Amino acid sequence: MEARLQAALARAEEVERELAEPETTRDPAKLKALGKELARLSRIRQAAERYDKLTDQVEQAHEMARDSDPDLVELAQVEIETLEPELRVVAARLHDLLVPPDPLDDRDVIVEIRAGTGGDEAALFVADLLRMYTRFAERRRWKIEMVELSEGKVGGVKEAIFSVHGDSAFGMLRHESGVHRVQRVPETEAQGRIHTSAATVAVLPEAKDIDVKIEDKELKIDVFRSSGPGGQSVNTTDSAVRITHLPTGVVVQCQDQKSQLQNKLRAMEVLRARLLDRMIAAQEAERARERRAMVGTGDRSAKIRTYNFPQNRVTDHRINLTLHRLQEILDGDLDELIEQLRRAHRAEQVA
Repeated sequence: MEARLQAALARAEEVERELAEPETTRDPAKLKALGKELARLSRIRQAAERYDKLTDQVEQAHEMARDSDPDLVELAQVEIETLEPELRVVAARLHDLLVPPDPLDDRDVIVEIRAGTGGDEAALFVADLLRMYTRFAERRRWKIEMVELSEGKVGGVKEAIFSVHGDSAFGMLRHESGVHRVQRVPETEAQGRIHTSAATVAVLPEAKDIDVKIEDKELKIDVFRSSGPGGQSVNTTDSAVRITHLPTGVVVQCQDQKSQLQNKLRAMEVLRARLLDRMIAAQEAERARERRAMVGTGDRSAKIRTYNFPQNRVTDHRINLTLHRLQEILDGDLDELIEQLRRAHRAEQVA
């Protein structure tokens, strides 16, 4: 880690010099990228300075603890007990900051939630998850745009696809991909038996043109009349769009926008995101053969989390974390869950 620290400190000085150059100020894109990089490197520098200062103070306290004066020894012990826990916290933070950032973490995302096993109860659970992620986004002042919403029969949602625009959206949500399971007594259950239902969540980083090249000849585009709740331009014109990517067979459709052009643009966003996700999944599978990936592989065949209503419990099975505050989590308080998952991911990256 020492080598990484020295490289980061050297890079911080280099970035500061680049920011001071006149040509940088004339390039807004470069200025923004360097400013963002410097902010990250400055956090490393501040943590390193605090770590060095605390290390010196702890060493001085240990020296004082060897003094013949009992009062000094007692004072030194108090300092050691205060400083050493803080030193461990700062060391852990510095360790985390030195993990190279994933270039995708700053991307906006496409989130897809679909009902799995459980029928109507699974659709109700999708509605719960949609509300949970919407509330979480509102807490972080992110913007959500609905792409596709397919409602269930009893007030639930069979499928929801939406985009999330905000700072580090993919970095925060990437570990939500997988099978989410719910255990509760449905309102229609007369004998009070607990039912288990499931929903799948896919979090896809927003793809840019440089990530995925799509040729017009690779696309089959169909237009049709929107279905669902009525409204201006809905159910009256062929505004809904279905796009099929012929080489892969991936199909995307969008009908929630007012015009055919808006639906086509939104569908293309989802298509690019899905194709990029396929590329990332292939890379992860290759890396997984070389090392046993623990968190963040995007494997959606595995159950990742259980929401147990009778026990007021949410358990993330990847990191064996259980929290007994289910309602707060469903209200969007995901910070502790996400932070623990990100820490596990960073530790796995360092290993």
